[in-house]
Amino acid sequence: MTQFESLLGTDFDGNRTDDVDDVIYGGYDHEEHRERVPGLSALLGDQAAPDRERYLACLALVAWGEPVGYQSVQDATREPKAAPWYDLVVDRKFSVDSSYGKFSEAAADSRELAEEKGSSTLRLETFRSLIRIADREYFEEKLGDYLEEPVVRACLPNIREVIVRALRSIESGARYRFDLGTQLVDLANSVVTVDEELAVDLITRVLHVEPGNRTMVHAVTAVHRAKGPAGQRLAEHLSTMGNEKVRALLAHHA
Repeated sequence: MTQFESLLGTDFDGNRTDDVDDVIYGGYDHEEHRERVPGLSALLGDQAAPDRERYLACLALVAWGEPVGYQSVQDATREPKAAPWYDLVVDRKFSVDSSYGKFSEAAADSRELAEEKGSSTLRLETFRSLIRIADREYFEEKLGDYLEEPVVRACLPNIREVIVRALRSIESGARYRFDLGTQLVDLANSVVTVDEELAVDLITRVLHVEPGNRTMVHAVTAVHRAKGPAGQRLAEHLSTMGNEKVRALLAHHA
């Protein structure tokens, strides 16, 4: 049995498995996952190990709230495309790397373990580092969904900064291999319950640059979450500018 097979190819009952996700997410219910952390840390740092194994080791360590996993993701975001596993996990829709989306999901799921292990601050900084590359890397339109309110509140300047920077890039003529406009709206949607006025302002700015119906469909989420006049203004804008699908979504939750 290889090191990888013993760490992530064996479940916590000692049975061999090809489903690494079962092992990673099974760690939430098994304290024994802690016994595998040193081996996974060594595997992550082993430059001679296969890229896939290093990626999955990092994913497990993040999901389990381990500082070394959080730090590795933060390091990777400094030069996202230089990560050894870049382009290993490819989104089917756009055929682009989606590893940072997987890391954001793992970080979201690690909340309770991070609290237990005293690594919540590192978890927050990991989210901050991921937000900072949301204008360059694809997050499967889910990054905003993974940010709970305390994280959004702490990272509000970063969210605003990355959306503004992305819009400037689009306006300058930059081309992207994925739907950046929709990703930006999804990120702004996370702000609604923290600062509704700011969220709607950011979404409106995105819609000005990327006014497609798909982007507007995603903006309807902000209307559903909003409680004040800013949300009503957005609803009116979407109703006027959107297609039948957009108006149907607005009416469904009116």
